[in-house]
Amino acid sequence: MYNVKKVIIYIVLQIYKRGINVINLSILEELSNSFGPSGFEDDVTKIIQKHCREMDVNIDAMNNVYVELKNNNKKRPVIMLDAHTDEVGFMVQAINENGLLSIVQLGGWHITNIPAHTVYIKNRDGKLIKGITTSKPVHFMTASERANNTLEIEDIYVDVGATSKDEVVNTFNIRVGDPIAPKVEFDYNKELEVCYGKAFDNRVGCFCIIETLKLLSREKDLGFDIIGAFAAQEEVGTRGAQITSQVVKPDLAIVFEGSPADDLYYSKGIAQSVLKNGTQIRNLDQGYIGNHKFIRYAEDIAEEKHIKFQNAVRRGGSTNAAKISLFNKAVPVLVLGIPSRYVHSHYNFCAKADIEATVKLAYEIIVSLKDNINKIL
Repeated sequence: MYNVKKVIIYIVLQIYKRGINVINLSILEELSNSFGPSGFEDDVTKIIQKHCREMDVNIDAMNNVYVELKNNNKKRPVIMLDAHTDEVGFMVQAINENGLLSIVQLGGWHITNIPAHTVYIKNRDGKLIKGITTSKPVHFMTASERANNTLEIEDIYVDVGATSKDEVVNTFNIRVGDPIAPKVEFDYNKELEVCYGKAFDNRVGCFCIIETLKLLSREKDLGFDIIGAFAAQEEVGTRGAQITSQVVKPDLAIVFEGSPADDLYYSKGIAQSVLKNGTQIRNLDQGYIGNHKFIRYAEDIAEEKHIKFQNAVRRGGSTNAAKISLFNKAVPVLVLGIPSRYVHSHYNFCAKADIEATVKLAYEIIVSLKDNINKIL
């Protein structure tokens, strides 16, 4: 009689060896649900540590996380896998006498997306306090206010249900400088195979690094040292990547990004970030021109392995590639995006198939590079 457990393990290993992804969406659920606006990524780093405990993990003073494969020998070229851990959020700027919290943005929000949503404030005890981003009821607006659709961040507050500044400070232990982030619970629609949650920019990228590292850890001789670099504070100026690139000193890099989906705004054939159309290979954005050799190599691998992909020439936006590509004497960087609807808002959608395509392409590229590095460098 076969040992059932051994048979299952054998089958799973064979699947991984063939480069077919068996992704664990429960990890993405943890990452998406975790509280982590820019500068306050601690909960996210703990989840990364938890799921990379069989690898070597280090964290620096900025909260950047470095995960190395056990078989790295520090004598080979280095491939860096990058994604950022932070999400767009807010910070308490002041506490008003009526108990409302004035806020400032952490990252790039459009003001009209902010009001009338549920958020968490993390207080000085580390406790998450529920609040609502305020919107003035139409009943109390003047005729000129109703006709004026403009909005400033100074017009938006967070209400925790308090009636005074004293209650905010002494009952909730909230102080000026405390961080705020959207409160959204992850969900997965099995029929559509679509994920729903918050912070897919860029917890889905963090998830891709974890899954790619797990696949690569089963390979005996990659010919490279592989380091996952989970960067903090991307949403406030790609600050973490400026540090991680100096620490890792990559020869090549792959950046994973929850990329804004445009499938609802452009016609078919024009849209370049479409759900269920595969991983997005980014050719250009405001901070980066893609390395054409690396891009062509990735496209060739994708076609050979029948991995769906879509190219993107972005008119706006940027990623950590802007910083990483400029390290030392320049680094070839490939940006792989997972199309995600409504990024930089409270709620997102992305497709499981696009995550799988992204992980599989990254894996297939890396395992094939040992004998083909001259095609890029």
